[in-house]
Amino acid sequence: MMNKIIYNKIVQNKTEKKKSFAVLIDPDKVDLNSLENLIDTSIKASVDYFFVGGSLIVNNHLDNCIKLLKQQSNIPVVLFPGSPHQLSKHADALLYLSLISGRNPELLIGQHVISAPFVRESGLEIIPTGYMVIDGGKPTAVSYMSNSAPIPANKNEIALCTALAGEMLGLKLIYMDAGSGALNPVNESMIKTVSQNINIPLIIGGGINTPERAYLSCKSGADIVVIGNAIEKSTSLIFELADAIHSNNKVI
Repeated sequence: MMNKIIYNKIVQNKTEKKKSFAVLIDPDKVDLNSLENLIDTSIKASVDYFFVGGSLIVNNHLDNCIKLLKQQSNIPVVLFPGSPHQLSKHADALLYLSLISGRNPELLIGQHVISAPFVRESGLEIIPTGYMVIDGGKPTAVSYMSNSAPIPANKNEIALCTALAGEMLGLKLIYMDAGSGALNPVNESMIKTVSQNINIPLIIGGGINTPERAYLSCKSGADIVVIGNAIEKSTSLIFELADAIHSNNKVI
């Protein structure tokens, strides 16, 4: 039977209304010295997950990056791949992304067909994830690399129907992403609309660069908030972001 340790924990947290904080690490943007500092800070701030990946990975740091994360912390390491080549057996789990918001067949199923034998052999916990790109106010690497238009930020009904379709197709997570460096995060109204109408966990990322935005994303219904760009600029911000996200767990 396929290992479901991390997914079961995500579901349990959702059931218990516990919000989680994932730090997104792009191997292209960190060196091992800065990564050690990030790990230390993340442990002290009680970060829940490391998500590792990027739209492009142009160096060979992926394995080394994940090995260091595993050696120096007990925080689960989850691959968030931008391509089928971003695989590492050293991680704990893989978000197996299907771009359900777009109409590019390669990212809906094509690349999965090619990568399936390697993914199965990796030994990773595989978490089928419906990936939805939301307009964050400017072109991002995600929208460019996917060659697919994002869902307009004010079209809650499109986001809802897309998420519902993903859930009914059997996907285990919904991940709504405004993209790295987005001007605007996924708005609270859209998060609330989707979260109130699906039963599977909801991940929100992109454009969340303040504790207030992180808090509001959780309050609106996000189960996991993913932050990368803001932390790259200021590692110390992790403490404030963690407090903001986890403070939702104390609200009765």
